[in-house]
Amino acid sequence: MIVVTTPTGQIGSKVLDFLLGAGDGVGAIRVIARDPAHLSARVRERVEVVRGSHADPDVTAKACAGADRVFWLVPPTPGTDSVEGHFRDFTEPLCEVIEHQDVERVVAVSTLGRGIAKNAGQISASLAMDERIAATGVHYRALCPPFLMENLLGQAEAIRSQGVFFLAGIVDRVLRTCATRDIAATAARLLLDGSWTGTGDVPLVGPDALTPEGMARVMSEVLERPVRVQQTAVADYKATMLSHGVSEAWAQGLADMVQALNDQAFYGPDAPSTPETAPTTFRGWCEEVLKPAVLA
Repeated sequence: MIVVTTPTGQIGSKVLDFLLGAGDGVGAIRVIARDPAHLSARVRERVEVVRGSHADPDVTAKACAGADRVFWLVPPTPGTDSVEGHFRDFTEPLCEVIEHQDVERVVAVSTLGRGIAKNAGQISASLAMDERIAATGVHYRALCPPFLMENLLGQAEAIRSQGVFFLAGIVDRVLRTCATRDIAATAARLLLDGSWTGTGDVPLVGPDALTPEGMARVMSEVLERPVRVQQTAVADYKATMLSHGVSEAWAQGLADMVQALNDQAFYGPDAPSTPETAPTTFRGWCEEVLKPAVLA
């Protein structure tokens, strides 16, 4: 049996779609959902649903009873009072399950930056999650993308009305990217493959070597209208997060993450592309995902 967390999220929902599309040989699938009503009727007909949060030890234990494979993703919680505590609160129930039940393999969404990222907010917390899970001895694969293309969807309105998107990162340096569908496809493939063992990272770096300024040029061509990128100060980025109701801890974590990316460049040109795991180009993503969102 496979357990899927965040089945209504950007990545988890796609993992579920890939698994459900893989045929009858997949076996049983169970999902953990805070609100099962957000699952489609098609999904509810084909999976078992455990209601609740996978930060709840009882929920995770119930969901993983009899399961041998888990897709794991710690969801962002902008109201939390501790970034490290947030990741720890989700990770410890999983580790407890691994140590006392029959889970054999875990595939989790993590990040690039292992051995490089320092004081990097949510990135550092994610890498610490990997270490904790791997220490249980479970067979483990950490999916390691850089900047997610889907992060830009939150700025569709600014792109449409102002022809601009904003980043606190350095705009004239290569920023490696990945599409969430490539993360999901790789996760599903690993969940369906019972041959891998041990622990390891799976880099998911798209084929492009674009700067944010280069991304703006691609957007302009795809959207057939001028689009530019505007770099914002890290302090201003944090202030914007706070103005949207994000907690001080979460906003500081995001600011630390961007500052680390600017200073340490672990999403930069030195990260080689991995087209076998992340084939989606930025132009292709703009045509298929961003353009419909901007023109909606």
